[in-house]
Amino acid sequence: MTPLRLGYLYGLVAYLLWGFFPLYFKLLRPTGPLEILAHRVVWSVAFVALLLAVMRNIGFLRFLLRRPRALAGVGAAATLIAINWFTYIYGVNSDRVVETALGYFINPLVVVLLGVLVLREQLRRAQWAALGVGALAVAVLTVDYGRLPYLALTLAFTFGGYSLVKKRLGLPAAEGLFVESAVLAVPALVFLGWLAASGDAAFGRVSAGHTVLLVLAGALTAIPLLLFAGAANRLPLTALGMLQYVAPILQLACGVLIFHEPMPPARLVGFALVWLALIVFTADAVRHARRNRRSRRDSEVGAAAAVPAPR
Repeated sequence: MTPLRLGYLYGLVAYLLWGFFPLYFKLLRPTGPLEILAHRVVWSVAFVALLLAVMRNIGFLRFLLRRPRALAGVGAAATLIAINWFTYIYGVNSDRVVETALGYFINPLVVVLLGVLVLREQLRRAQWAALGVGALAVAVLTVDYGRLPYLALTLAFTFGGYSLVKKRLGLPAAEGLFVESAVLAVPALVFLGWLAASGDAAFGRVSAGHTVLLVLAGALTAIPLLLFAGAANRLPLTALGMLQYVAPILQLACGVLIFHEPMPPARLVGFALVWLALIVFTADAVRHARRNRRSRRDSEVGAAAAVPAPR
């Protein structure tokens, strides 16, 4: 299998797993969102530590400990992803899967907005148009919900911020996930210990299957992230960008078709505006990537023509 095809396979499997996450987290009831989050963190550390031990790649920790700014960045990334995970789990288990799907549809637009606000990037006109349509969609959905779709916005901004921090850190996927989870593991273990001591823990008290599902939350967290990293190393950015819509489409389908969450006309209009913004955004990204490839090819041809022929 060629690297490109392998990249598509990795990316598709990662987004399929993320797309069906609502089905998994529903199975973890009656466990509360904070307990699920704590188990997700603790078992992620255990799973990735085992993976790194097999890969014999623990030495990176010494390198990281000599970089205090990188450690601060890891702390920021860990905080953002913890908020994101908690919000998502809370949304799924409070029957708001449709709103969580909206968050991941909005996320690409938020990443562009963060590029302007934080990195001072200049946007093309099509990107500004996509952001404007996205803002209109949020306004329509606010009227429909009777409030800001705060779950969706929290998911979009925390994951957008997490992506920005991760891009600046430049850590490999497994190592980065291990350090982020390790930062969160101490408060997670303290919280789980307090729950067990107070008799409020669901772990080990519901059923054997439920306990196994909580333990597997660590692997289920790590595997899609590792597959995504493999895809990112093999695919063009535009291809990866188009694949990312697989997950929220599946999450939306789960919310509407499986969990029978309401989708009134006004909400459908809001989603349609989000999709229009994404179409504009994606079409512009594809057109810009093709233009860049053409420019590079023309430059290479021009450079080759300028080389004098051997005498």
